[in-house]
This record gives sequence, structure tokens and C-alpha cells, in this order.
Amino acid sequence: MTLTIVTLLPGLQNTNGDAENATVLVRRAQWAGLDARVIAVDSRDDLPERVDAVVLGSGSDSSLEASRDALLTMHDELRVWGTEGIPILAVGTGWELLSWGIERADGSSLEGLGVLPGRAVPRGARVTGDLVVASSRFGLLVGFENHARDYVGAEGSPLGRVRSGSGNGRDGGQEGVVMGAVIGTHLHGPVLAKNPAFADQLLGMMAQRSGLEYAPGERAALVDGYAAAARDAQLGAARAAASVDDA
Repeated sequence: MTLTIVTLLPGLQNTNGDAENATVLVRRAQWAGLDARVIAVDSRDDLPERVDAVVLGSGSDSSLEASRDALLTMHDELRVWGTEGIPILAVGTGWELLSWGIERADGSSLEGLGVLPGRAVPRGARVTGDLVVASSRFGLLVGFENHARDYVGAEGSPLGRVRSGSGNGRDGGQEGVVMGAVIGTHLHGPVLAKNPAFADQLLGMMAQRSGLEYAPGERAALVDGYAAAARDAQLGAARAAASVDDA
């Protein structure tokens, strides 16, 4: 059996390299001795017969309408995947497009697909910087946030609590949203490269659904050492920034 990871709209939704989360899943699956492939999907006609995980990266605001229109053609499939427990990882504007909708600073709004609860709303100023999140489900997550909107209306189902950074904003102390196997987050990086344990949990979900067993391969241990060093450096920078802010 070949595990198929779909990356949605990589030509529009990959400004932070977040579409490469699909590559992380495939590589780790292969290192574990499993067959896996990435399928790039730009329209409904590109969808493979079988889907084991979905990645939707972040794009620019100029591509919001085009991305939303393309995703609408796959609205039914997205809902079915979410209901069936197929992991869907959506980052940045990709996540916002799966929400109830996006409100923009000029007063206009864009209706989302309604796959995830909550909506994106304008904030006073863009936030950029390190983001550290403690997730009861996925552990301590690190990444980089870069967004001009806060996220409201999903307080009961966050990905985790913010330890450093802004996250969903509005002083709520929360980051992201989780609905079953559908996950939305501000964490760029790509997040699965910086947080291999997060990737392994998603791979475990994929394997279980397919009647397979997943355990990280030997090659993963080497790569995870690099990820650990990058995580330690980012956590150190976040702690230093917090010390300056508290001074």
C-alpha cells in the first residue's frame, strides 16, 4: 500500500514553504520503510483516488480569492476527509480559508469553507517572530508566525497554549484550532520539519487508518538531531526575548 499525501494549491499556497510539510511526511514514512508519495493538487480534477493526509500551506492576501475558488470545488471532499479522520494540516491563510471567513482591514470580507470553527479578523499591526506553543496533544511546538489577522471564535478547541509569541491574539493565550484530525495553525517553519514528533503523530494516525504500523526509521534519528538543535536555538531566542520584555 502506498500512502498518498496531497498538497493543495502549492502554486498559490506556499509563500512560507509550508506546502513542504507534505514532503516531510513522505520522507519520514519512507525512512520507516513505508511506501509514500506526494500529489500536488491544483484543482478537483487532480485529486487521486486515495488520500491519506492533506497539507494546505499559506499564501498572500492577493491570492485569497483564487485559492478560495479552487478550494470550493473540493469542499465536499474536504468535509469527508475531516469526518473520516484523515489528517488535514492547514497553515496561515490556508487555515483561514478553511474557517468561517476572513475579515479584512478595508472592511471587506471573504467567506471561508466552514470546515473549521472561528474566523480571521484584522489586528492593529502585523505580528512576526518566534512562536512557541505547548500542546497537550502534540507536545512543545516551535515555529515562526507572520500574520496581520487574529483568529476568534474557536476558544474551545485550540492547538495549544502560547508560551512565547502572539498566536491567535486578542490576549487569549491560545494558538491554532483542532477539530478531530483537522488542524489549523500560524506555525510556519515548515512546522513538521521543526517538530518531528508532531509529524510522527500524524504519520501514526495515517498508518493506523491504513492498517499499517509506523515507527521512525534510523535516518529520522539523524535528521531529528538537526531539528533539535534548531528548536533549542529558537527556544533560547524566545526566552531571551521574554527576559528583555519583562525587564
